[in-house]
Amino acid sequence: MLPNHAFRRPTDRRVCLWEVRKTNDGNVMIEFALIAPILLVLIMNILDFSMLIWAQMQVDYSAQMGARAAYTTCSTGTLPATTNCTNLTTKVTTAAQATSLGTAVSLASGYPSETYYCVSGTTLQSVGTYSSPPSPFNCSATGSASTKPGDYVEVDVTYSYAPTFSGLSLASAQTLTAKAIQRLN
Repeated sequence: MLPNHAFRRPTDRRVCLWEVRKTNDGNVMIEFALIAPILLVLIMNILDFSMLIWAQMQVDYSAQMGARAAYTTCSTGTLPATTNCTNLTTKVTTAAQATSLGTAVSLASGYPSETYYCVSGTTLQSVGTYSSPPSPFNCSATGSASTKPGDYVEVDVTYSYAPTFSGLSLASAQTLTAKAIQRLN
């Protein structure tokens, strides 16, 4: 059976062109072929940036867990904890690596560290270290001479992030870092 426009006269071009325009078989396939790669790259980038945000949250959590381990291990012992608390670094490392990132998280060089801090408004202000304690041993540097400085442990961790779709992703490979501070006394 022939389509209706086959019986029309060749001189009636408007009708023939209208009939041709109404049949758009295959246009959807061509449009999809043009748009699909763009959508695929967009989805890959969304996934990579989601994984980057998730990894940063896990790194933050690792630092917090490390600082918490330092507190539970050494807060009742003799201070400074970095020299008097046995296995401090091992306990902090184990706690930091207990997240879903596992052993890919590592302690930054020189951490855990211990510092004297005083509260100044809503922030902490460093007033000395164990090798150079504040003199006099109070918070006069922050305007509160009647307050003794607190002993805080700081844990810094690092993690090397690599995007899943490195060739197509706008997210780049980078080292993620996080810091957590916990008062020991």
